[in-house]
Amino acid sequence: MTDFLKVPAPILFGSLLLFFLEKPLRYSDFTYYKEMLVFTLAVFLYYIVGMGDYIAFFAIFVTILTCSLYFNYFVGLSKKRFNLSVFIMFILLMGSMLIMVLDHPFPSIIDPLRSRMLDEQVKQSPAGLATTQFTFGYQIAAFTVFAFVAACTFRQYLLVKIIVFCVCITSIYLGMNRSAFISFGGAVVLFLLIYYRFKAVLLIAATVILGFAVYTYVLKGNLDEKNNIMSKNQAKEANEFNRVDLAAENLKILADYPFGIIFYGKSWEEVTYRNQTFTFGLTSHNAYLMFITYLGPILGLGILIIIYYKIAQSFWQTMKNIRLKQNALYVALLFSFIAVSLNALSHNGWLMSVDGPTIFLYFAILQYQKIDAHQIEDEPIKDIAVVY
Repeated sequence: MTDFLKVPAPILFGSLLLFFLEKPLRYSDFTYYKEMLVFTLAVFLYYIVGMGDYIAFFAIFVTILTCSLYFNYFVGLSKKRFNLSVFIMFILLMGSMLIMVLDHPFPSIIDPLRSRMLDEQVKQSPAGLATTQFTFGYQIAAFTVFAFVAACTFRQYLLVKIIVFCVCITSIYLGMNRSAFISFGGAVVLFLLIYYRFKAVLLIAATVILGFAVYTYVLKGNLDEKNNIMSKNQAKEANEFNRVDLAAENLKILADYPFGIIFYGKSWEEVTYRNQTFTFGLTSHNAYLMFITYLGPILGLGILIIIYYKIAQSFWQTMKNIRLKQNALYVALLFSFIAVSLNALSHNGWLMSVDGPTIFLYFAILQYQKIDAHQIEDEPIKDIAVVY
């Protein structure tokens, strides 16, 4: 608020919602204490013990806590508030996509606007509501996958699905984020195979053929004229460091410190000083690998399993009834979360650094489970009431 007093945005805006809590609350207890305990432990070990970054720890902790409080107390068991929250989130992501598109022809106007809206200096362009293209990639991955999957699960007309798909591809093409493209492709292919089964093979084949034709006859000759994902891939700096080689070097470091570098009292700079690949402080650009390198395979993998267990269990159960219309929104959220999780394979940002809408999607999925479970519990009571 001033140069001497700064209130974190999640607290500032989250506190306003205290006046609009769901009344009466169907449950008054905080139900995310287990998740918060694991998140706090993981963020503490990774950012304070591992990196010595106290500011990042408190910023991330406040954001995760506020998001959990929002879903637990403000959304509660109200499906109306849940749907509205998801709608607002993806409207904001759509706005971010629009800003990115406008940033291409009008950078002198949009970049100052982005800087003012984010209250930070813009580091990379073109992008949307993010200072860097890397962070913006999480927004692209979440938005595009959610939009396309929702168009399918809500059984929209074929024309609507085609329009949505074109919007998604345009966002990825102009967003210049290759990891988001891979995340979108991986999540969408998985969805199509589960949802359409054998028909998905024909859809995927037709899309690949059409995409190859568009690239060959339309895009290939214009790579030098526009900032896009294709021209970025052709750039010299894009191939300066190979992520596969970086991951291999990171695995060597993990082999030298198999219990995790925090247990050896080492920092990242101390374990990489002899490695020419990491001369400039580079990492493997793989959030999971970096987390395991710091905490070790036993503790690191253990924490990851605990964090993702409920999501994986819910995914497995939901895929059995993926075509049920009442699961349409939930399926879109699940695959959107899968997309941002895949995106973390190419970046240091991820769920525990609250990049993009990752933490929102995580708690949204958990809260939907609670709402759905509550509705199932209420069904026998309604049946009895009907009988009487």
